[in-house]
Amino acid sequence: MDNTNNLLFRISFLILFISAQQSMAQISPVNFSKVTINDKFWTSKINTVATVTLNACINYTENKTGRIRNFENVASKKGKHEGIFFDDSDVYKALEAIAYSLKNHPDVEMEKKADEWIDKIAAAQQPDGYINTYFTLTGLENRWTDMDKHETYCTGHLLEAGIAYYNTTGKRKLMDVGIRMVNHIDSTFRQSNRHWISGHEEIELALVKLYHATNEKRYLDLAEWFIEQRGQGYYLGTKRNPKYDQNDIPFVNQKKVEGHAVRAMYLYSGAADVAAATKETKYLPSLFSIWDNLVGKNMYITGGIGSSGENEGFSKDYDLPNESAYCETCASVGMIFWNQRMNLMTGEGKYVDILERSLYNGALAGLSLSGDRFFYGNPLASDGNYSRSEWFGCACCPSNIARLVSSIGNYIYATSSDGFYINLFIGSNTTIPLGKNSILLSQQGNYPWDGKITIKISPDKKIKKKLFIRIPGWATNMPVQGNAYTYLNPGKSTVKISLNNKDVTFTVDKGYAIIDREWKKDDEIILQLPMNIERVIANDSIQDDKGRVALQRGPLVYCFEHSDNYGKVSNIIFPDSADVSALFNTSLLGGIMTIKSKVPVIDKSSDGESVFTTIKEITAIPYYSWANREEGEMQVWIPRKIKGIRLIPNCVTKK
Repeated sequence: MDNTNNLLFRISFLILFISAQQSMAQISPVNFSKVTINDKFWTSKINTVATVTLNACINYTENKTGRIRNFENVASKKGKHEGIFFDDSDVYKALEAIAYSLKNHPDVEMEKKADEWIDKIAAAQQPDGYINTYFTLTGLENRWTDMDKHETYCTGHLLEAGIAYYNTTGKRKLMDVGIRMVNHIDSTFRQSNRHWISGHEEIELALVKLYHATNEKRYLDLAEWFIEQRGQGYYLGTKRNPKYDQNDIPFVNQKKVEGHAVRAMYLYSGAADVAAATKETKYLPSLFSIWDNLVGKNMYITGGIGSSGENEGFSKDYDLPNESAYCETCASVGMIFWNQRMNLMTGEGKYVDILERSLYNGALAGLSLSGDRFFYGNPLASDGNYSRSEWFGCACCPSNIARLVSSIGNYIYATSSDGFYINLFIGSNTTIPLGKNSILLSQQGNYPWDGKITIKISPDKKIKKKLFIRIPGWATNMPVQGNAYTYLNPGKSTVKISLNNKDVTFTVDKGYAIIDREWKKDDEIILQLPMNIERVIANDSIQDDKGRVALQRGPLVYCFEHSDNYGKVSNIIFPDSADVSALFNTSLLGGIMTIKSKVPVIDKSSDGESVFTTIKEITAIPYYSWANREEGEMQVWIPRKIKGIRLIPNCVTKK
């Protein structure tokens, strides 16, 4: 590095460090167990997960694979290990999803099944607290010899499941199993000054959850210890590029996203958790720099991340191919985890903007409308040979999306000493305690189809507090942070807020409209967000999107699928001058807002010797809803001019 570049690096780092010191906020999410969901969009999805998806997870976990049998075999000291060495984690994620679901959708039989599993898990724990069916059944002498065998990854999911189940049911048996395992890890490594790297991060964020649940500082110390172990040259077992699991340099020196996308998201989430809990700023410059690099140069318009299937992660800046996009469902779930933590730590609404984008697009696409079919990867284009699966050999995604949808209540509201926050516009209600007072907070609307949200605030007695309402970046002509994506010709952006039927003049700071007043019983706010149909264009550095356009309305990214467009979409041209309109279709894909336009479409002559263009009405659907019918073509990015057409063989529309 020459002197000029070195100076610029030092100045940039100093700016980031000063920003980090000024960016620590004390915001706490309202726990899912305190939130009741009653939403036109999400309630049906929550119920589908409760009645269909979880049963699919149970069926495959218990009957069609050996995941539960592994625990039974450990307890009986008979039989062999079945499946992959990290399959225990899928049991724990399914239990966590069940825990969240029991809050939204109480089910005596489901709780009975969970208790049955928990008993089998507890019976498989070793006297010293160790629990991992792979090593217990294949040879305990080999435990803690390979950092990539996911022992701590499984432990992290065990902890999260135990804490969630305790929050919902008050039963702590599973959480106690996790605590005994963590105590074993802590005494084996941190307290014994023995090095260990988590080859697949996850335990870090789970340990901070455990710290908050128990107020035991040793668990926070262990989380920080795991992060500090990275990049020190410690590794046992698999030999590979240490960038793959973010282990090439210490975390405080990392400035760009790298490696496996899911592992990265869990690490960044854990680092943000530790920073917030310790009030230590050392990790913040890295977190800010990595986030800027990810969102500005390595994220799809859907909020999906990890373009490369080779490493299930990142390649190089602006390498965002559409048809071969990996975009693992679990990575989008991880984006939601990390961005929530960044928001709670800083009070910046831009992080919830990305959370929302990943939630409504990149993550939600991973679950079929029927609830029993899944995507592992989520491409942004298909030639017709990509479809959902009933299950996977590596089955991390089904239970992950199940626990996300079931826990959606975790992301709606937050509180601080200054007041309370509305982050997501989901029909729901919660009661927020404020000393001897409390506030009933509720909202209703038809989001994401409509931008009108009615918010009711009703304290037990009058109280002066600030209300922070997130104003999404997409509503203010900023689709995402950075220069990767912009609106082509942004529509008029007018956000309106009224209080008790009178217009309110409000200020916006850090992405939030702030209303500071004395609240009284039955105060009502109406928020009106503009629901323009926007054309999104990409930075020219994103080669696959050059000369193309994508459509977005509200938080939803749209795509064109064969079923609505005469059997083909690779022959569509979308000129900048094309008119667009939104139309709600109650009978299509569970009820969706479609976007319609009349544009040129390429057709073949009857003799197949020539092609010509004809004007036809085309229909776009929300990206999350694609691949719920027969297999066929799909594209998010459509060429703006005929020269951008990349014809798939036999490209011809149905007459």
